This record gives sequence, structure tokens and C-alpha cells, in this order.
Amino acid sequence: MPRFYVGLAIHNHQPVGNAHHVFESVYEESYLPLLAALEDHPRIRISLHYSGCLLDWLREHRPDFLARLKALAARGQVEIMTGGYYEPILPAIPDADKVGQIAHMSTVIRDEFGVSPSGLWLAERVWEPHLPRFLAEAGVRWTVVDDSHFKMVGLADEELRGYYVSEEEGHPVSIFPSLKLLRYMIPWRDVEEVIETFRAWAEQSEDGIAVMGDDGEKFGSWPETYRHCWGPDDWMGRFFVALEENSSWLITIPLGEYAARFPPRGRIYLPSASYEEMMAWALPAGRSRRFEQIKRELEDEGRQETLDLVRGGFWRHFLVKYPEVNNLHKKMLRVHRKVYAARQRGADGEMLADLWRGQCNCPYWHGVFGGIYLMGIRLTNYHHLIRAEAAADAVLHGDGQWLGWESADFDLDGRAEFLVDGSSANLYFAPADGGTLFEWDIKEPALNVAAVLGRRPEAYHQTLLEAAEAQPEATVEAQPDEGEEAVRTIHDGVRIKESGLHERLYYDRHCRSSLRDHFLAPETTLDDLIRSSYQEVGDFADGSYAAQAREDGERLVVTLDRAGQVAGVPCRLEKEVILAAGGSKVGVTWRLSNGGDSPIDCLFASEWNLAFAAADTLTAGEAPALGLGEPQTAEGVRALTLEGHYPPLRLRAELAQPATLWSYPIEAVSNSEGGFERTHQGVCLVLLWPLRLAPGGSATFGLTWRQA
Repeated sequence: MPRFYVGLAIHNHQPVGNAHHVFESVYEESYLPLLAALEDHPRIRISLHYSGCLLDWLREHRPDFLARLKALAARGQVEIMTGGYYEPILPAIPDADKVGQIAHMSTVIRDEFGVSPSGLWLAERVWEPHLPRFLAEAGVRWTVVDDSHFKMVGLADEELRGYYVSEEEGHPVSIFPSLKLLRYMIPWRDVEEVIETFRAWAEQSEDGIAVMGDDGEKFGSWPETYRHCWGPDDWMGRFFVALEENSSWLITIPLGEYAARFPPRGRIYLPSASYEEMMAWALPAGRSRRFEQIKRELEDEGRQETLDLVRGGFWRHFLVKYPEVNNLHKKMLRVHRKVYAARQRGADGEMLADLWRGQCNCPYWHGVFGGIYLMGIRLTNYHHLIRAEAAADAVLHGDGQWLGWESADFDLDGRAEFLVDGSSANLYFAPADGGTLFEWDIKEPALNVAAVLGRRPEAYHQTLLEAAEAQPEATVEAQPDEGEEAVRTIHDGVRIKESGLHERLYYDRHCRSSLRDHFLAPETTLDDLIRSSYQEVGDFADGSYAAQAREDGERLVVTLDRAGQVAGVPCRLEKEVILAAGGSKVGVTWRLSNGGDSPIDCLFASEWNLAFAAADTLTAGEAPALGLGEPQTAEGVRALTLEGHYPPLRLRAELAQPATLWSYPIEAVSNSEGGFERTHQGVCLVLLWPLRLAPGGSATFGLTWRQA
């Protein structure tokens, strides 16, 4: 029998800021069982990657695990892979951070395990052609991407049982293709079927290698997989035994060792790509669904050669698909510039690590995993970026109280934003989008209180609607009975966590910024706002405003001004935002004037979307505190207080004129490896005042926010 090699590259990662109980659960279900299985099967040799976020947790909570892993590495059974320490998408971060994060990870691996890594786990296998230069500069000799990358340039399946060399500006790196077929077979198909697949490949490619690079969490933590992999089914145990029984011709090998022993199959230049599912997720919702339909049609027609040449979107389009992702990314770039400027002045310390933590990839995209929809993960990245920025600002501006402002194209869409930085708070305004406030950083406790995600169509919403129509009372699938064939990949099937979820598919008209001002029909209800079915009678909510600032002693006054119309009547709205150096107090005054010949009679409403959790509370006036998980109303409100717990923050608003308060949770319907579910994205507060302006008349409203 011809000799053939199997290269298993298992990637283990948890996001920065993930809850301790999640780390603990995945450790018990996936990381620990795999380690124990390798100890029990010393002839099984593989490549392993642990992100720096996970290593930090293991070092603090499970140091014995690292000692056992070191022993496996010392006897050559396990090869430890490097990567960006905090698991960034490498093409999306500045070059200095690419090299810096990889170098830091390699140093930690040498110190922790006594081995020098030669290979790199590429986060989400997001490849762009310029990467070889930076990988080589960081000492990386090989990496793993998906076979989809190779098929896009015309390679056939039989050409993917080896590795290739690519380069940029003469800097080479070897690249292994990870086979999608293996990702979908292991651990889902029968063990003997997997072995027979290897046998067929061995007959065609003597001394070739079949590589599977995939997440370690699929072996125990994905739905239904613990029982399948480690429980009564013991798929992994049976797989390792089968590999050992066939070891006379089927040899498991770390990828670095294979690259050292065998030559490459040739030279390759790969396009910008990721794994096939990611490229579908990056497309706009309608196109993403159509892309999946086209793939199924080609599969059903047996047109595999055509299917291999069909590609989806581009990872960077997540920065277009989700403006909230783009804002986070551009915040990261802004903080990067400040941190490196501070370091040029001799600053050191934790600010660079906080910047790198804020580059963790998880909230920068969304697919079958929660990503940007996970509010806690999103806020954690902002938390570290704000901490890094505060430390850098202390070097660049000194420790005193200060405010500064600039008009700049923050989000790089060709339109200027208005950015206010300060020693205690940052406020970023979008004059072209309703004169709204899209970022509000409170330096202590390092929270972007405006980091709220909007509700938008997703490709999988149609799947949910179809499932609800076919099975109206569908809920999350039960665990299969023993003996049933049952485990499917997270890409198959429909899991729904609560009945009636399809009835909550509401989509927002605007980004969930704050200080967005509406002119509403008098009959408008809270339910109309929740369902986004209200009538806007003015053109101010998303209109373009003129912006300017002036200094007033130690205060900065930002003015946002627009001339528009309300119900066809000319109207002017001026919003004045007053900020004081050294404090987080924000004062807002609205001045409205009727410039027409007809009266204006409507509701004037100011919308504030704030990143408070469902378990946090709202107190309006003298009423008792209520949770933020349900809609609520209050009349004649002169003051309200929001109290958050993680991190601790009390934010109080005092109103110059009593208002009606409408409050409701912003809940998006998202998909994850666990199924369809409601996800809390923040709370929407709407302050309403009756507006009756005679021709030539005017009105003024005001409020002041402060930390309580």
C-alpha cells in the first residue's frame, strides 16, 4: 500500500472578554478531552494552535493543562503553531501590529513550551496576497488556508495533497490547503468511510498529505458533539484507533515536519479569500442567500468543476455590510496611531497589549457564529481600545483636563465626521447622518455607551421564515435518543430556540446612533417604533447637518444645524451640545423654529440608543427601577437614571422640560452554532414632547447627561 500522510491542524480559541463559564465549559467539553486522547494515543501526531486569549485563561485557571501540553510537545507528538496573539484578522490590522502580535506569540510559545514554532494559524483563514512578506518577517515558514483558495486559481482536488510556496517581494512562505471535504467528514461521517477516503487518495498520491485545519470546539462543544466525539459514540477514540491500526501506510504528521521532509508541489499565488462559508456570509443578505442557492443547484446537477470556480464575497466587505463593524475597525486604527505616537515618546506598558486585545477578530464579522451580534464581545473590544487610547492620550496631552476636536472622515466614506476627544470622554458625531452621536466613550469605566447594533435583514432570516411556515411551533432540536444517527454540522439543519421568533423580524431604518431626532405623527405609538412602522413627517432623522464648534471658557460647544421641513412646512432645528473638560457631563439644547406660513403640530422625539444590558435597570422619576428587557413608558419625566453592572455605570439624564419616555430593548434575531435566538443589543430611549409651532414660532427643549 502506498504511504500517505494526514495532517491535522486543530485551532483552539475563545474571544477576548468571553465569560469565564464559557471558557470552563469548552475546556471540559473540547480542549481537555482532546489532550487526554492524545496522551492515550502517543502515535497520533498533530499540529495544535491555542490563541493568546485562551493561553492567558489556561495559565491562570488550568496551568496543569499547559504542563501536559508541554510534555506532548517535548516528545514531538504535538507541534505548537504561532499566530496573532489575540487572534486578529491579519490583513485588517496595521503592519506593525501584524508582525508584533506574531512575534509576541512566538516568544510566549518558546517560553511556555520550550519549542520554536515554524507555522502559523491564520485567523479565519483570511488570506490576502501581501501576507507572505509579513509572515516571513515574523519568522513564519508555513501556514494553512482552505482548499477554496486554491480552487479559485484552477487547481483540481488531486493537486491539493501537498503544499505550495508563495511569495511577496521575494519573501516566501509555504501554504497547505485544508480540505473542505475532510472538515465535513471529521467527525461527522463513519470512521471507516474516512479511512477508505484516505486509502483512495494514497493510491493516487504516494507520499502526499491530506490536511484538515479546523476549530477544536467542533470536537465536543458544538451542539450534540460531546456525546458523539467523547461519549458513548466515542468517534474520536475510534478514529485514533483506526489511524493507529493503519499506520503501516497512513501516517499522522505535524505540518512543519512534513514541510521539512518533502518538497513543495510548486509555486502558487492565491487571491484574497477565506473559507467558503465565510465568503458567503460576507455578501449582502440577498446575494448571500442567492449564492447558497446557486451552490446547491450546481451540486444537485453534479457540476463540481463549475462549483469549484464559483466564489462568494470578500472578508473586508463586512466593513460595508455592518457600519458598526466599520466604526469599530476605524476606532482601532485611530487608537493604533495614538499608541504608536505615544511609544515614540518613550511610553511603554499595557497600552500596546490593550490595542492588540481590541484587534481580536470575533466582533469584526458575523456568520453562523455570533460575532458582532454578541454585545459583550463587542463592548470588550471597545473597552480595551478606550483603555489604550486613554493611556496614550495621557502621554500625548499630559495628565490634566483637556478637550480637542477635529472634522475628519473617520469612517472613510468620503463625508466628514465631527470628532471630540477629551481627558474624560470622547464624542463622535455624524453630521451627514442626522447630526447623530455614533460613539460616546466614557473613559472610566472605558465604555463606548453608544456601541449598539441595529436590526437588519440577514440571509438566514428567510430560512427561519420557511422553517416557521413548515413547522409553526418549531423550537430548538432535542438531543437524539441513543442509537439514532444524529449529529450534523452546524451548517446543517434549523435550530430555533423559541416559538414565534420569526414574528420578531423587525428592521431598522437607520443606524442605531443617538441624538437622532424625529418629527412623528401625533398618533404614533411605542409599538410603531418597536416595529419600525412609524410615520416620519419631517426630513431631519437622516438629513445632513452643518457642524461647527466654539470654545467657551473651559467648555466646548458643538452646534449641529439643519433647515428642513415638517409636514411640508419649512423648519429649522439647531442642536447645541455642550461639553466640559475634565468631566463626562453632556448638555444638549434643541431650538426649533417654524419658518413657514402654516402651523406645525406633531411630536418631537429624540432617540438615544445606549449599550445597557437587559439585566440593567432604568429609573424614571420617582417610579421604582425596572429592567431593560421589556418595553415601558412614563409620563411627565424630568429625570431618569440608567444603571449598568458590567462594567458598573450610572448614567443620569435631567430634562429641562418634562417629557414622555418610551423605552424598549433592541433585540435582533441572529443565528449561532446553537440556533436562532433573540440577542439583546442595547436599549432605546425616546424622549417625546408635543410640538405646536405657529408660523414664525419657536420652541426649546433640553437635557443634561452625567455620570451619577
